[in-house]
Amino acid sequence: MPDIEIRTDDLSGDAIRALIAFHLDGMHDTSPAESVHALDVDGLRHPSITFWSAWIDGELAGIGALKTIDAERGELKSMRVDDRFRGSGVGRAILRHIVAEARARGMTSLWLETGSPEEFVPAQRLYESEGFTLCGPFEGYTDDPYSVFMTRTL
Repeated sequence: MPDIEIRTDDLSGDAIRALIAFHLDGMHDTSPAESVHALDVDGLRHPSITFWSAWIDGELAGIGALKTIDAERGELKSMRVDDRFRGSGVGRAILRHIVAEARARGMTSLWLETGSPEEFVPAQRLYESEGFTLCGPFEGYTDDPYSVFMTRTL
């Protein structure tokens, strides 16, 4: 596995903004607009969200965020690995970083929504391999054939 540097990010860099835009475009390519729950840059700047970027040899490799739902629960948001780094462990590294941060904050569970189309199967497998299990909608989400909901106790 390459040396991955994960840092808190202020969402101001061009590479970050481009990867977020690419992520949103991909969500809209695979799901109808009403089923896209990914956040844009402004949404990711909400005070309840901490955003991280992952870097390999000075290149942006991936992103991920943690939204505080309440003192005990957090939600994973905007997990995305740049296509050039897929399969290199970046997604797992970001996910483990977020899990560790949630634990450090005293959270007892993490939640997420991801897509159900075929393009999202690798993400679903990653989450399952890290202890996430299927659950129903949470925190304002509703049943949607384009969504898969998962949770994990910390």
